[in-house]
Amino acid sequence: MTGASTLRIAWRNLWRNRRRTGLALGAIGLSQALVLFYGGILSGYADWMVETITGPMLGHAQAHAPGWRKDRAMDETLPHVAESVAAIRRDARVSGASARIYAPALAAKGQQGYAVMVLGLTPESESGRAGLLASAPAAPSGKGVLVGSALAALMDLARGDTLAIVGQGADGSLANDLYFVAGVVATPVDAVNRQGVLMELGEAQSLFAMPDEAHEIVIRARRTEDAAAVAAGAAALPELRGAEVLDWKRIAPEMLGLIDIVNVSWLFVLVLVFIAAAAGVANTMLMATFERVRELGMLLALGTRPARIVALVVLESLALGVTGALLGTGLGVLVVWITHRTGVDFSALVRGSPSEVAFMGMNMSMTVFPSLEPAHVIQGFLAVAVTSVAASVWPAARAARLAPARAIRG
Repeated sequence: MTGASTLRIAWRNLWRNRRRTGLALGAIGLSQALVLFYGGILSGYADWMVETITGPMLGHAQAHAPGWRKDRAMDETLPHVAESVAAIRRDARVSGASARIYAPALAAKGQQGYAVMVLGLTPESESGRAGLLASAPAAPSGKGVLVGSALAALMDLARGDTLAIVGQGADGSLANDLYFVAGVVATPVDAVNRQGVLMELGEAQSLFAMPDEAHEIVIRARRTEDAAAVAAGAAALPELRGAEVLDWKRIAPEMLGLIDIVNVSWLFVLVLVFIAAAAGVANTMLMATFERVRELGMLLALGTRPARIVALVVLESLALGVTGALLGTGLGVLVVWITHRTGVDFSALVRGSPSEVAFMGMNMSMTVFPSLEPAHVIQGFLAVAVTSVAASVWPAARAARLAPARAIRG
């Protein structure tokens, strides 16, 4: 038997018992499809976490005055931020950069004051899809400010209300002025919703005596994977000499660890493929081998080498596994493609479950949009192929050790 004829015979033998082969293909294919779908959910959830983390609050990299992240003192500022932001934006890998001011203050509508955090920012830079003002009903301008949704509810604020803000300037002076509420904003950042008063950067610089200064420059890369390179490029700029420039992985290492756990979970899911493929292939090939004892004995008696018998059984197993994997891959890719467009709302699976969950200060949606990585398809396919060959070792060894005379007699 040549290699081609061995393959043809193996494929023909596979379909002698169509029901048994069909059940094995169904088990392998369904497992492969479920694994790809689960992998798609894990990948989609990891992507959503990265987008949430790097989007409205952290960005892909940040620049600060040394020590500011530790104590957040008002006077630890970056000078000449306009030049620094312009220099950062010249990097082709950067999609945007904007300066921010973070100033603790007291805000009052009437007699009662509330602790707030005034955020000075650039509206045009923060209005994009990944910015803090992405869902804002208006942009802060001049004496008009935006108030976080939870803070507005606590203070009973509505659009047009007057808000008195009192704080301390970076030079130690008293900072106070009257503003009006231009709108109420809900962001993915829980702290902003609970305590945020969002103000135009120039107005915040004037209020807190910080001319052309800021506490932070948020940098957004065109590609998430360029975050470290973008941070390194910004750190090398003469405009940021002496500043602390970090990418998001160094700013929030705990979130990176959580994402790594989600990604590693994929490896455990592959065990399902191994188990399903091994069970389906081993059972099918053992039964097929026992049913063809006389036929295999006749082949051995006619001079067929045991190695050919082993190749025949292994090829049958491989054909079974690969066919099941192809069917499962097609189904899995289709399901992931459909759910990527519609999303999977986990809150709908449990009655009364919230549509968002808060984790480490970020509000994360319970709706996940699965996405499939080529590595998932390749790994799942190889897992089935390797398991199919491994599961065929015992049936192939039994077939190769048959005594021709005894096998023919049955």
